[in-house]
Amino acid sequence: MTIVIVAIIVLLLILFTITSFYFYRVAIARTVKEFLNDSPDLQPSDLSEAAKEFLNEDREWWKNQSFEVWTMDSHDGIHLHAYYLAAREHSNKTAIIAHGYSGSAMEMSGFAKLYYERLGYNVLLPDGRAHGQSGGHYIGFGWPERKDYLKWIQRAIDVNGANTQLVLHGVSMGGATVMMTSGEKLPANVKAIVEDCGYTSVKDELTFQLKRMYHLPAFPILHATSLLTKLRAGYFFGEASALKQVRKSQTPTLFIHGDNDTFVPTGMVHTVYENSPVEKELYIVPGAGHAEAYRVNPEQYEQVVVRFIGRFVK
Repeated sequence: MTIVIVAIIVLLLILFTITSFYFYRVAIARTVKEFLNDSPDLQPSDLSEAAKEFLNEDREWWKNQSFEVWTMDSHDGIHLHAYYLAAREHSNKTAIIAHGYSGSAMEMSGFAKLYYERLGYNVLLPDGRAHGQSGGHYIGFGWPERKDYLKWIQRAIDVNGANTQLVLHGVSMGGATVMMTSGEKLPANVKAIVEDCGYTSVKDELTFQLKRMYHLPAFPILHATSLLTKLRAGYFFGEASALKQVRKSQTPTLFIHGDNDTFVPTGMVHTVYENSPVEKELYIVPGAGHAEAYRVNPEQYEQVVVRFIGRFVK
């Protein structure tokens, strides 16, 4: 009987190990995320012709800009890449814009255009580690990236001067990244944060997706994968918490989410908003799925963002 029990335990350990390596490759490792293409939660909503034209104009705008390429090495030796566009007229205002999971800086063209064209800001758009032109073999879901953003913030200050004013604006994983960054000791130059559809924590988001996409419970798969991630990427899922970081934040924050978001559940934005101790605002966009708030209602989105950051950036 003892031998049978031991054999079962060994088989389970082998199974959990194989499963953790599978999910690490699917979610964490730098691989093509084909599973996103089939997710019903990420299928674009039917957009109006005006919204489609808006998207096409953003892409064309990006192609016509003369971005500077900024590079640096992260605290743990990853070579990072970013695009920088100085305002047409000298400005002491800079927006640092964070893209989402499996995306890249250039996919944030609409947000860059908003800050550059309408507001006259300098714009800095990093490629996150393991995304775009940046190096790295794993995705940090915003946790190690928060330290990368501390360095990008300092780089923007070094280039634009000690009096420069900064806004951090992130969408999806980028939203979680700027929330995680908010809990660090930020320079007074960072005047406002805009987070759009970020998650409460990596553990919460992956638990949700494990159940929704694979119909599997979190235990023990998530715990085994978290341990593997700690060994290979340096962080546990549980410590990568936007919620805990928001509680420590001292920076005014605008929280945005679509009310039809089933990839990062809309309930998560209410949790981070309610736990935020700073000056804040909540903007829920009717009919918007995941990362669709700007596309669904660009005019109102811009009005809300411009009005909020205008309270803190002078």
